[in-house]
Amino acid sequence: MTRSYTWRDGKLKSPVLRALNVGGRLLEAVGRRPSLDPDDLVAAAIKQAGSDDLGSDSYREPLERLTDSLESEAQLTTFGRLAMARTITTQLVTRIRLQEWMKSHPEAEREEIRRPWVILGLPRTGTSILSMLLGLDPMVRPLRQWEARAVVPPSTLATRFEDPRIAEANRQTDGLKKLNPAIRAMHPFGAMLAEECIPLMMLDIRCLGMETQALVPSYGAWLQGCDMRPAYVQHKRGLKALQSGQPTEAWSLKTPNHLWCLDVLLEFYPDARLIWTHRDPGPVTTSVASLNTTMHGTFSDRVDPLAVGAEWIGKLQHAVSCGMAFDDRNDDGWCVHVHYADMMRDPLATMRRIYAHFGETPSGLHERRIEAWLSEKPQTEFGRHVYDPADFGWSYDGLADTWKAYVERYGIEREK
Repeated sequence: MTRSYTWRDGKLKSPVLRALNVGGRLLEAVGRRPSLDPDDLVAAAIKQAGSDDLGSDSYREPLERLTDSLESEAQLTTFGRLAMARTITTQLVTRIRLQEWMKSHPEAEREEIRRPWVILGLPRTGTSILSMLLGLDPMVRPLRQWEARAVVPPSTLATRFEDPRIAEANRQTDGLKKLNPAIRAMHPFGAMLAEECIPLMMLDIRCLGMETQALVPSYGAWLQGCDMRPAYVQHKRGLKALQSGQPTEAWSLKTPNHLWCLDVLLEFYPDARLIWTHRDPGPVTTSVASLNTTMHGTFSDRVDPLAVGAEWIGKLQHAVSCGMAFDDRNDDGWCVHVHYADMMRDPLATMRRIYAHFGETPSGLHERRIEAWLSEKPQTEFGRHVYDPADFGWSYDGLADTWKAYVERYGIEREK
């Protein structure tokens, strides 16, 4: 029998870590706790990486904005503070290592990222499955979860299945699943699965990634109005480094972060093939709120689903309004619109329509791979994600009214 999970199941399961959090509260009472000071995080990254060359100081303002928000708003446990410090430090270490590797491999800078597939839709609109299906094209390379977090040295054709970082990434993922089993029913995890390109943007500490870990509204407000070019500098350098190890004709990329900075995305990737996925925003909004409430529960013991819901519905509306404004400024055909309902009914027909929009057709091998993959993976392999809009202060009818302009503009089918 398939088990159902809600955000209420997203509590820290480890007795050891619960004890750590209790002890941490006692230490906090006397002014001692794990540091989130930007200088300390940078110093730790420099020590670990063995270099102080971060390329530029573009990371500094977002780092300060994020750590201020974590300190004042996220209500992190001791474990949460340790985890956030490690996450940030790891991103800075990867940035330094990428900088050093590119300096010693100037040929990688000459790599050209041509005609990437870029999926723009909101979370929970089928972006993961679409990215996986695109990645089955023999001429397309998905960004995999393990390599997005360990960019250099890039794996090669000889090591792409045996790189020890693959096993390490799976160990880390397995650890997260054990800490919070509900997560694996809500989001696909696995070192070799297609990943959002958020980790590459996180090298400049400018992306949605940290907002899935903790409630940081002041950082989120800053992020929506900041210059995203420094994040795309790191994004493109990461792809170039990876491509130098394993050549490909095209990448399959995705994150809703792209929706609110389409002009910048196209400045860096002017020939990108853009796909905007759509799904009834009622369940989308509720599912996103539930997922992020669950994630926050790993790092904070005072999670407020109403606050998380309010924050994330604002983010989703911002992304869609930016996408619609871009749509207003550009000719029809700048992207292909894909409806979740159509993709679930007939994934292969949807893939053919996507390729046709760009004057192409999927190869016979690509189509056979799609059919084989679809027969292997049930959606409820690790349990069923169940969510209720009332938990976040909404109703589906109210959400339908909130999203009315978007739904009517793109003819989005309402789900039962």
